[in-house]
Amino acid sequence: MHEMGIAMSILDSCRAAVAQHGGGRLEEVHVAVGELSALEPELLRFAWDAAIAGGPDAACRLEVEWRPARQRCPACAEEKPRTPGSWLRLCPDCGQPLQIEGGDELDILRVSFVSYDAGGGAGA
Repeated sequence: MHEMGIAMSILDSCRAAVAQHGGGRLEEVHVAVGELSALEPELLRFAWDAAIAGGPDAACRLEVEWRPARQRCPACAEEKPRTPGSWLRLCPDCGQPLQIEGGDELDILRVSFVSYDAGGGAGA
């Protein structure tokens, strides 16, 4: 399960961001995961829980925002609908090759933490 390696990388990046603000305990992390990223959101959440278990961030929640990929016809200048998990190679209206847009995201969107110094919440 490569989700564990990704979860550990997200945790390392978040800890580094928090350290730049004087340190603290992670409360919530929001990430964007694209349909083409080869990640399963539920497995990523499971791996996240394992990565933070027993540590100072054990109660931190991971929120995953799913980002679907879209198919667009450059000739028709329209998005072409598809059934999830299926792909069209050619536009059903004009026969031109379709372009795939988005869906490859794997981004940390927001990190919320409680500062060790102030005892209050902050964000990175």
